[in-house]
Amino acid sequence: MLNIRHILRLHTQNQTLSEIIIQTGIHRPVLKKIVTDFKESKLSFAEVNELSDKDLEELFKSTQENIQSKKLETLYSLFPAIDKELKRNGVTKALLWEEYKRKYPDGASSTAFRSHFSNWKARKIPIMRQNHKAGDKLFIDFAGEKLVIKDKETGKEKLVEVFIAVLGVSQLTYVEAVMTQRKEDFIAACENALHFVDGVPAAILPDNLRSAVTKCDKYEPTINETFADFAEHYNTTILPARAYRPTDKAVVENTVKIIYTRIYAKIRDEVFYSIESLNNAISIALVEHNNVILTGKNYSRRQKYEEVEKSALLPLPAMRYEFKKQLFATVAKNGHVALSLDRHHYSVPYTCIGKRVKLLFTGYNVEIFHNYRRIAIHKRLQSPFKYTTDKEHLPPKHRFVAELEPDKLLTMADEIHKDVKLYVEKVLDIKKHPEHLYRMCMGVLDLSKKYGNERLTKACQRSLIFGIYNYRILKRILDGGLEVLLDEDCIEKIEMPQHDNIRGGDYYK
Repeated sequence: MLNIRHILRLHTQNQTLSEIIIQTGIHRPVLKKIVTDFKESKLSFAEVNELSDKDLEELFKSTQENIQSKKLETLYSLFPAIDKELKRNGVTKALLWEEYKRKYPDGASSTAFRSHFSNWKARKIPIMRQNHKAGDKLFIDFAGEKLVIKDKETGKEKLVEVFIAVLGVSQLTYVEAVMTQRKEDFIAACENALHFVDGVPAAILPDNLRSAVTKCDKYEPTINETFADFAEHYNTTILPARAYRPTDKAVVENTVKIIYTRIYAKIRDEVFYSIESLNNAISIALVEHNNVILTGKNYSRRQKYEEVEKSALLPLPAMRYEFKKQLFATVAKNGHVALSLDRHHYSVPYTCIGKRVKLLFTGYNVEIFHNYRRIAIHKRLQSPFKYTTDKEHLPPKHRFVAELEPDKLLTMADEIHKDVKLYVEKVLDIKKHPEHLYRMCMGVLDLSKKYGNERLTKACQRSLIFGIYNYRILKRILDGGLEVLLDEDCIEKIEMPQHDNIRGGDYYK
């Protein structure tokens, strides 16, 4: 999906198919299909960009299948060897195609074979000087040599990384020391660079470090998901440099060498006890570097940036990027999924029980996704073994029980009879767990379905006389038909049974 967004962004920027092929490595037939589908959808790029990954997948489903074609992957993997074989006497494309078809009977036709080979061959162009456009690219990299901070108490030295970012046209430079090259430090440095240049370029061109690229590939590298999310937040594109191709980022490579002289050399005799103090010293030297007049020019990096490049950058979003971590988990039968880091459980819609979901979480929120779609969002709580439940996620029956409250139970009881309401009030006064009492009250109210409202009312009246507030006793009264004994006429008709063990009222006179 990132590839499709990237291609459409370049297309709407009036770049030709040839230029897009060079930047993305995607085959021309696939590019044509994506652009055609985009035009036929009659949607603007802004509308397409707002679609979720799932909706975008449906819109370009056939294109995605073409991109992932195993046949083409296999064919293109053979082209280096085919190109080498063609240099031998007597070897022709027709001969090589026949050998290819014997090995892969379901492979490409002769015409397709020749077409794909020509496209592959055309991309093998010699290195040429890059012509940068204002606001087009921000080149980023880490310097090979590290700087040092010292622990004030122990005197132990620690090496820190140096992050460098350079705009393509003005060569305005940003430098920052960070503790590591991990995602947290890397993305924070990238964001600081964007705020330093006060704008967003059309593309960010990193090296193939792990924090930026999950899987290196000459034609279609896999961008780290968090870094891709960062790029989406800032409405820019990630264009990793090809592995072992320093010319792709010659601007930043040359800047690194200059920084060694302009910054490293100037602070070499200072001792820094924190990364903050180190960055303060870097900032001072950086101002001078950006303001110095360029050799053979009559302007500085800062001047060219202000005059040419600043206005070409896209505006910064209102909010800074909130770094997200991710985990995968399976939804439990109780409709909750655990964030293992905190051992806290969060609810998801009950229809997702048993499914594999992705959790994206920050210091404040937890978002849960399934199949590219966000299904739940919760405020992050770090209390272990606790549950955060959204009642809307529960099945209808469970939701009804979860929403039970004393007022609701009393209203339901009053609809039957005021004595039933009084009985429910007495039950709620018992010192037990609220959920236990709510279940007992629901059991009492459900008796009306089997025995009717009139019999339940009499049974409650009889229980109120004897001060017995128990669901089981009430059910026994109804099962035995004993609620009729509440009638005074019936009570008068009951005679004392004759038995030797009954002394009678006269015994106590």
